[in-house]
Amino acid sequence: MILGPKKLLQLVKAKKLVEGLSERELTNPEGAGFDLRLGEVYRIRGDAFLGEVHRKTAEIELIKKYDQKKTNSLKIKPGEFYLVKTIESVNMPQNLTASITPRSTTYRSGLFLRTGNVPPGYCGGLIFGLKNEGPITVEIEMGARFVHIQFSEVQGGGNLYRGQWQGGRVTAHKKEKQV
Repeated sequence: MILGPKKLLQLVKAKKLVEGLSERELTNPEGAGFDLRLGEVYRIRGDAFLGEVHRKTAEIELIKKYDQKKTNSLKIKPGEFYLVKTIESVNMPQNLTASITPRSTTYRSGLFLRTGNVPPGYCGGLIFGLKNEGPITVEIEMGARFVHIQFSEVQGGGNLYRGQWQGGRVTAHKKEKQV
């Protein structure tokens, strides 16, 4: 069952389910979840390795960061790929999971997000892949709403997240053994 805004706002207040929500989301959320905002943009480079036991992600470079005191934006040319992080962070209890989908204006502009689910027990910022798959350059402001998060109950038990990405880190600085 997907949780509605009334229940979600109770969980935000009581359990800090989502931290850093905008005033709009705290007072008048749209749909059955929250819109999240663009907080950080990273360029990836170098090599990556995804093995059966070990993994190493590519090197990253922070190229843009949200600053509420000044307006700044990123121009994304066709074919460019970035890692992006939300301003907001989550604190997932054992009985909830979350799904992330792009806002329709994101893909209507040619920008496609590579997202996943947020497992029970994960705490931290949310990181996605963002690529301009359209034929035009798209400018996006830092702090713009670009994804929507919906929360669902986990029934019948679930295991807590125990991976290395806990806390919202963006990359691994060396090869790591998977847990």
